[in-house]
Amino acid sequence: MRRRLLALLCVSACLLTACGVLPGTGGPDRRTVTVWLMKDSASQEFLDRFTEDFEHDHPDLDLDIRIQEWTGIGGKVEAALEADDGNGPDVIEVGNTQVPQYVDGHGLLDLTLESAAKWGRDDWLPGLAEPGQQRFHQYGIPWYAANRVVIYRKDLFEQAGVTAPPATRAEWLAATEKLNSGGNQGIYLAGQDWYTLAGFIWDEGGDLATEDGGRWEGALDTRAALRGMDFYRRLQSLGGGPVAADEEHPPQAGVFATGKVAQIVAVPGLARAVVQQNPALEGELGFFPVPGKRAGRPGAVFTGGSDLVVPVDTDAREGAIAVVAALTGAEWDTELARTMNYVPNKAKLAKSVAGEEGVAAMAAGAAQGRATPSTPEWAAVEADNPIKDYMTKVLTGADPATEARRAARRITEALTVAF
Repeated sequence: MRRRLLALLCVSACLLTACGVLPGTGGPDRRTVTVWLMKDSASQEFLDRFTEDFEHDHPDLDLDIRIQEWTGIGGKVEAALEADDGNGPDVIEVGNTQVPQYVDGHGLLDLTLESAAKWGRDDWLPGLAEPGQQRFHQYGIPWYAANRVVIYRKDLFEQAGVTAPPATRAEWLAATEKLNSGGNQGIYLAGQDWYTLAGFIWDEGGDLATEDGGRWEGALDTRAALRGMDFYRRLQSLGGGPVAADEEHPPQAGVFATGKVAQIVAVPGLARAVVQQNPALEGELGFFPVPGKRAGRPGAVFTGGSDLVVPVDTDAREGAIAVVAALTGAEWDTELARTMNYVPNKAKLAKSVAGEEGVAAMAAGAAQGRATPSTPEWAAVEADNPIKDYMTKVLTGADPATEARRAARRITEALTVAF
C-alpha cells in the first residue's frame, strides 16, 4: 500500500510539472526572455527586485538580464539584430538617438499598436519618443531621460544681489551680466557646446536639419536658428569659456570647481564631481531649468536617455513585450527614476522626483526636450561636426548668416552622402 501511494505521488508531481502548474520548476512551458541593459543604467538592487516581481507576475517566464558596456555597443547590437540563430537578446536598451540606425536595418519590431493602445504614447517625453518613431511607427519605447540644467553657486548669486533663479532668457542674461564682475565669470560656456546651442535654436522655433520627402537638409541658416545662435553668443560672452573648444576641453566640472564661476550648463550629476574636486562647495550649489523665452515655460533642451527595443526575429515576442511594458510602466519607471536620479518617461510622472532639486529641475526641462534629427545619417554629421566650426567662427567675429549657410550646406552634404 505504501509503495502504491508513493507511485501515485510521483505520477501526480510529474503531471503537474509537465503542465506548468508548479512555477519555477523549469518545465517545458517556461520561456526565457533575454534582456540586454547597459552598465550603470540601473542598480543591481533594482534589477533584483524587478526580476523577482516580474517572474512572480509571469510564472511562465524567466528573465536573463545581461549587462553590456557602452563602448562598442553599436556593432554588437547590429550583429545581434542580423543574426537568425535564436540566441540573441529579446529586449535591448539603446540610446534614444541610436534607434533610427537600427530601424534603418529593418531589425526592430513595430510596437505601434501596443504603445498607442496600452502604454500612453501621447504622454511620453518628446525627446525620447521622437527618435524611436519612423514614419508614424513606434519602434523605441522611452525608458528614462536626462538633460542639462543650470548649476549655479548660491554664494556668488547672493554676493551679486541675484535673489532668485531667472525665469526667462532675458532675466538670465541680466543676472549673468551682474554675476560677471569682481573677478567672477558670470557663466562658463564653452564656444562649441552645440547641444546647448541646439536648445536655443529649438526654443526659437528652428532646427538643426529638416526633412522633406525623406531628404534631410541643414537648417542653421534659417532666421529662427540664427536667433538661437545670437542668444548663445551674448550669453557665452559673459564668461571666459574657450571659443574653439567644447565643454570637455577642459572638463567644465574642473573649471567650475577651481575657478570663480557662477554658472555652468550641465546635467545635475556633474555637481557631484564638482564637490569632489572642491569640498568647500558642499551645500553651495543650486539648480534651475534652462530658462525659456517666457516665464513658466522652461527652455528647450537636448534630451538624452534610453529607449527599449525588441528585435523583430525574437523567439519570445510576447514575453519581450511584457518586459518592455513592465519596465516602462508607471510603477517601475518611477522607481527607476527615484533610484538612479533620472527623469521618468512621462512629464506627468515628474512628481516622483520632486524631492531632489537637481532632478526636479531636469524633469521640468525635459518636458520641453528634443533630440537630434531622427535619421540614421545624423552620425555622419557628428563625425566631422560643422556646427562646432560654425560656432567658433561666429564667436570670433565672422558674419553669422554667411557661416550659417556654409554649415547648413555641410550638414546637407553629410546627410546626402549617406542618403
